[in-house]
Amino acid sequence: MKILKVVSINFFIFLFLILVIELLFGYWFDKNNLGPYMREHRMKKNPISVKFNNANYNFTYKRNYYGFRGDEINLEEIKIVLIGGSTADERYKPYEYTITGLLNQRLEKDINKKIINAGIEGQSTRGHIFNFEKWFPKLQGFNPNYFIFYIGMNDHLKDPNDNDEKTIIGHVANPSITELISDNIKSRSLLYDYIRKIKHKYYINKQKTVSYDFDIGIKNYTKKGFDFLTYDNAIKIYNIPNLKNENKDKIKTYLENIDKLVNLVAKYKAKPIFINQLAHNGNHNKTLFILNYSLIEHCKKKKYFCIDLAKSLNGKKDYWWDGVHTTPTGSQEIVKIIYPKLLEFLK
Repeated sequence: MKILKVVSINFFIFLFLILVIELLFGYWFDKNNLGPYMREHRMKKNPISVKFNNANYNFTYKRNYYGFRGDEINLEEIKIVLIGGSTADERYKPYEYTITGLLNQRLEKDINKKIINAGIEGQSTRGHIFNFEKWFPKLQGFNPNYFIFYIGMNDHLKDPNDNDEKTIIGHVANPSITELISDNIKSRSLLYDYIRKIKHKYYINKQKTVSYDFDIGIKNYTKKGFDFLTYDNAIKIYNIPNLKNENKDKIKTYLENIDKLVNLVAKYKAKPIFINQLAHNGNHNKTLFILNYSLIEHCKKKKYFCIDLAKSLNGKKDYWWDGVHTTPTGSQEIVKIIYPKLLEFLK
């Protein structure tokens, strides 16, 4: 009984000390703590294996302590940020074959600048706005000069009246109440944060490797053939006023979100850059076409800097591995188109 009593006393003393340490040194009262946000996208380290053009690529997809794709970085060093959905994140490609990685290979040589990837799967412009409300303000020292928005793909899929939080924000906050509370506690705990940092730095579970075969993916989405509609041909066959009328609610919401993003970027005294995008069928997708078209019209009217990728891209079937997300070849072609204009603006 005496031993049990001693063990019990020591156990409660230990718990008390842990509690004191947590309260004194934890993040429970830190206004800049991310709380329930971004746990799905922070300190991630996932082994991935992909096959493309009969070559195998094994790599580790990483998101750092602050939620950006890649290695750890001082927030003060971030001067250019790329924001978008999964087509910006490009989770299933090695970094050096992503649009961000390929752009950086050129930028670092030409003007010694680097883009940091803040893409989050599933996010539309509504999600990007959410980032400025719940993610970026918590990052002390984060003060970029440029925000690049690679947009359109997810917005054309979203219903303007959809209030599903997960689809809106890209799981930046877990929609489950219990998970929200759990994530909040874990984010504020010093001990849990320290354990996650150690695990993130030294441990990777290779048994959870995610595998994708881009070659098979290309065959699957092109079973019925490959038909890419260029911008020039789309202009000839579409009735633009009718398309605008058919999608007026979606266009209105989309352009309102663009204006909100411009205002949010202005708070950082930074400059926004907008780039539209296409899927495998090019401009056959009428909704995406009219969103892209309306964005460029809006940019000209408001004098925003936009790059009309959708107008210049002449797609080939090996540019996408599932019809939406680009292969290394597709990303290279996109970079060839957008880089000269981007470089000119950044200079």
